[in-house]
Amino acid sequence: MSDLASARPARRPARRPAPTAGELRNDVWLAGALFVAAVISTALGSVAGVYGDDANAGMQWALLYSLGLTAPLAVRRRFPAVVVLAIALVFFAGVTFRIPDLYVSNIAMFIAMYTVGAWVDDRRRAMWVRVGVIVAMFVWLIVTMFQAAIDPSDEALSQAGLFSPFAAMLLIQLLVNAGFFGGAYYMGDRAYAAAMSRAALEERTHELEREREVTAAQAVALDRVRIARELHDVVAHHVSAMGVQAGAARAVLDRDPDAARGALRGVEASARSALVELRQLLETLRTSGGDAEGGSTVHLSALADLVAHANDNGLPTTLTIVGDAVHLPELVQVNVYRVAQEALTNARRHGGPDAAADVRLRYAPDAVELEVVNSGRAVAAPMRPGLGLVGMRERAAASGGELKAAPRARGGFLVRLRVPLAVPAEAVGA
Repeated sequence: MSDLASARPARRPARRPAPTAGELRNDVWLAGALFVAAVISTALGSVAGVYGDDANAGMQWALLYSLGLTAPLAVRRRFPAVVVLAIALVFFAGVTFRIPDLYVSNIAMFIAMYTVGAWVDDRRRAMWVRVGVIVAMFVWLIVTMFQAAIDPSDEALSQAGLFSPFAAMLLIQLLVNAGFFGGAYYMGDRAYAAAMSRAALEERTHELEREREVTAAQAVALDRVRIARELHDVVAHHVSAMGVQAGAARAVLDRDPDAARGALRGVEASARSALVELRQLLETLRTSGGDAEGGSTVHLSALADLVAHANDNGLPTTLTIVGDAVHLPELVQVNVYRVAQEALTNARRHGGPDAAADVRLRYAPDAVELEVVNSGRAVAAPMRPGLGLVGMRERAAASGGELKAAPRARGGFLVRLRVPLAVPAEAVGA
């Protein structure tokens, strides 16, 4: 089950997980730090004469520009599209009115563009918002370049020659802006894809955890059923025999003390056998899974002893083996033995004092078959099968076989188990 689960691709979530409280706090700290940096950058740019005499050097304008440029970043993860549009407008206004800042405005613009790509779940909307801002920026850049080209001022760069200093400066501006906006666009998309992949991985991890818990619960339930089935088979078989022997001892206690003592010895032997099997069962259950495939210590080779035990406890039973014995998996051997044991136990309990049983084990080329037929009272099929019949059907299913259990028309009961073999019997050594 886990292999199939790991083979399935992780389902991509519909939305990126919302920003955490820590991420939102970091945005506020980022906006504050960039505000201080913008004020310092504007002041230093004014002193350095970035725009010459045309610079708007008023400190009030520097503070207003710095606030408008950085304050929206405090809510950039909550309203990415609104933030990038607001910063773009402030950026346009700052350059138009010659606010002497060359660095923090670019950083703020890059972060805003990146945030749209990284946090907007509507990818079509994210694309159009960024494309709109980029187109507006390049249109504005081309307009300013045209204005510079027709500027007759002597302070402008020389335009003489095919590759003049003026043309070189224009090309540099175009390349820098293309790399700037292209980088913000690409990195935002990559960040969104990485976040969605992490979210899908986390969701898949949670699903695997839930599947692991369900699998563990199922394994525990199956172990409980297996233990209950083994205990039922061991206890029911021996207690049934002890009941028959105790009843026989009580019936002959006064007139034949020797026979009563023999019956009581049978009770003692059955009790000892039950304790031995229970101890072996507990030891097997404590053994690692690789050492106890069938979860039991009985094998099909003990079928003759089982028939002898039935004869000793008041149920005349014959055993017939048809065909040459083949090697069977331990699980199949245990299940066939337990089905025979349960069938004989039911025959002794329900068949009456005159009941007799016949056990037939057939080794066919493609299957092994067990048939247990008992005479005696005709027992109607119960409306609700008992634990014995349920256990036999579970064992048949666990071995990949089929079980038929039904009363016979002329009295008694029939149990037939057929287990297919994985390979033909001739190809397997005895």
